[in-house]
Amino acid sequence: MSRRGPVTLGLLVLLAAAVVVLAPAVGAVPLAPAEVLRALFRPEAADPVTVQIVRLRLARVVLGFLVGGGLAVAGSAFQTLLANPLATPYTLGLAAAGSFGAFLSLATSLTVALGPLGSVPAQALVWCGLEAGLLTLLARRARWGAPGLILAGVTLNFVFAAATVMLRLLADPFRLHSMDRWLLGGLDVVGWTAPAWAAGMGLPAVAVLLLSAPALDQLAFGDAVAHGRGVNVVRVRAAALLAGAWVTAACVAWTGPIAFVGLLVPHGVRLVMGPGHRLGLPAAVVTGGAFLVACDAAARTIPLLGRGAELPVGVLTALVGGPVFLLLLTGRNGRRR
Repeated sequence: MSRRGPVTLGLLVLLAAAVVVLAPAVGAVPLAPAEVLRALFRPEAADPVTVQIVRLRLARVVLGFLVGGGLAVAGSAFQTLLANPLATPYTLGLAAAGSFGAFLSLATSLTVALGPLGSVPAQALVWCGLEAGLLTLLARRARWGAPGLILAGVTLNFVFAAATVMLRLLADPFRLHSMDRWLLGGLDVVGWTAPAWAAGMGLPAVAVLLLSAPALDQLAFGDAVAHGRGVNVVRVRAAALLAGAWVTAACVAWTGPIAFVGLLVPHGVRLVMGPGHRLGLPAAVVTGGAFLVACDAAARTIPLLGRGAELPVGVLTALVGGPVFLLLLTGRNGRRR
């Protein structure tokens, strides 16, 4: 391993830390960076109103970092496991299943709570888990490889998307706004319940993916090569897929589907760090977290005219991520020539 990799990872960590510390300064009420730093590290010497604003935004920043990092590391793992550079955390239909669960709660009087989890995140999480369990069961019984998993995931995605549309058609018109707003993806939370639960649910699965990095390095050369080098391909693929699915479910349950983070960030990280997973997966975590926090900070400065609301961060990541990904793809193909 060359020195360049750890140094680059260290620079990415410093950049992510700067984004996290400075992001609370951005919003409808802008704050000076010095005020934010004072509110964070010397709250007794800061203006009480500034301290409250920073604390409210900090919970949102932490949730954004957790979700962005989780989606990025899951996307990086899925692209290797499924041998498909277009794979994302949502390729296997997890976002569609979570959306169906959320819409089921928003459109009907069916209430399912899991401890302090409200009905919407609880049902989104439950349906993501059910879809992942069904997909895993079918894959093991049919002995699917990567192509079979992708096809099954796309099929389930269409099924749940159709069921979600049906719920939307049957829902009370007065509930449509909250349903559509959830589908756009957002980090507009108040308090620390969402960040705490997202961390508690997602971080163990992220740890599983990070520990799977050596095996993923071998799987990148194909199942036969990995098996010949002593990797238990079936076990590693099942564990990494379930961990990635659980991370995705934990993110979707709290924020709704947020596009392009799990596709764009892994490709960008590989351009900087190379194809290895030992440093690539940690780099994906910090880069994905910083990217989503920065996008959310930018979204907070774009009010929807006449509505008193902010631009959902899921819309901004799609608007930014699409052109940026095309630029990355164009640059990569140009270098290959």
